[in-house]
Amino acid sequence: MRGIKRWWWVLLTIPLLAVGGFVIWAESTPAPMPAATAALEIAAETDGVVVTTRDWLVFRPTEKQPTSGLVLYPGGRVKPRAYAPAAREIASQGHLVVITPMPLNLAFFAPNRAFEVMDAFPSVTHWAVGGHSLGGAMAARYAHRHPSKVDGLVLWAAYPAASDDLSASDLSVVSIYGTRDGLATLDEVDVSRQLLPADTQWVAIEGGNHAQFGWYGPQSGDKPATISRERQQEEIVTATAKLLRRLGDDPQATQQLSSSGQARPADQ
Repeated sequence: MRGIKRWWWVLLTIPLLAVGGFVIWAESTPAPMPAATAALEIAAETDGVVVTTRDWLVFRPTEKQPTSGLVLYPGGRVKPRAYAPAAREIASQGHLVVITPMPLNLAFFAPNRAFEVMDAFPSVTHWAVGGHSLGGAMAARYAHRHPSKVDGLVLWAAYPAASDDLSASDLSVVSIYGTRDGLATLDEVDVSRQLLPADTQWVAIEGGNHAQFGWYGPQSGDKPATISRERQQEEIVTATAKLLRRLGDDPQATQQLSSSGQARPADQ
């Protein structure tokens, strides 16, 4: 009997250790860079953006009531504030941007978090969901499962799972990727073409990598970028803001997005 009790104790301990190890791994995130923290503290008088951080990171333009909004899901094991500089720049162009924290820093556990955000801002009439890496994949899942809730999808170094085929949807989609990305590779981005609408806009950032989609330092498995983080962020913001203006039926933005010279097929 003593031996049986010992084995039961072992069988109970192993799953507990595994769960504990997973939680420690998920919570061991890289520290956001100083620029990320600074983007939360800039006074609204500087760029016309007010930031609130109570439940989500909310970036709201002050000059007008935004009618277009972006719910942004962070990448796996990346803190939400690592995307604050890009969110602030997008908001300064007249769009609401909300970055949502995720359980254990993994969007896989809460792909429907956009529901709460959209309900909280009823004045926004045109919504896009998006995210970086795993966050982008889960945003695509949300768009696939709730097509009536969103008008656009923004993928930063991300692509849908095969089960979330959006090729027949009428979503406005932009897929932004780096040519030096070691995690969301060019081959993987290229394969995702068949899962997205035919008029998806493909924006290749020459020399950009995976980690420079945020402000959190280098990432294991990634390739070194050959452009600055600032330059990569500028291209990310430009392409994302164009899609949001397109959702608001801005003819100029539609023309710019459709003829963007920076778009390049992933297989070139």
